[in-house]
Amino acid sequence: MRRNTLPYIVTMMIAAGFIGCTKAPVINVYSLNVPQVQTETASAYKDKSIKVTFPQSIKEPLSEKMLFSYTKNDRGTYQNSQWSNHMSRILQGTFIEVLDSSRLFKVVLSDMSTLEENYRLESNIFDFEHQVRGPHSYAVVSIQFTLINGDTGKLVKSKRFSYQEPTPTIDAKGYATATNRVIVKLSHDLLEWLK
Repeated sequence: MRRNTLPYIVTMMIAAGFIGCTKAPVINVYSLNVPQVQTETASAYKDKSIKVTFPQSIKEPLSEKMLFSYTKNDRGTYQNSQWSNHMSRILQGTFIEVLDSSRLFKVVLSDMSTLEENYRLESNIFDFEHQVRGPHSYAVVSIQFTLINGDTGKLVKSKRFSYQEPTPTIDAKGYATATNRVIVKLSHDLLEWLK
């Protein structure tokens, strides 16, 4: 019996070695580029602080997964592509950097700061996905911003920004490229709205 099991064990060890040496699929990681923005020299907020809160997703739970849809009911995530971090965290960091670079406010804070703020910028994400409809492919982003007076807690203003940007290719890379173009437009529109 020992002679029969030895070749079997050796064969299994060799097979396990081959299986363990197979390559895992490559994961492509994408991020958002922080757009260059114009510095504001005269602003009503130049002596004020603003706190940018963590964006909340209204429909789909956001993570580092890249979402796509073929219809309103047929959705999924890319298996071999993802964002570099949780999308809400990437967006919050992008908004903070854009506001800081613009010098619209004296100081820009994250919601982790214990400092008191003059204003708070909240955001709700209604859509953030790659929509493929037949031969057409779009990066779709819809975010509502709410500016709140930090001293009174009252609404200053609120606006929803929605974009549908064609992708250069119908894949995750094309989606990431188009999403970065949307973020450039959104950043410009956000700053104009805040003025």
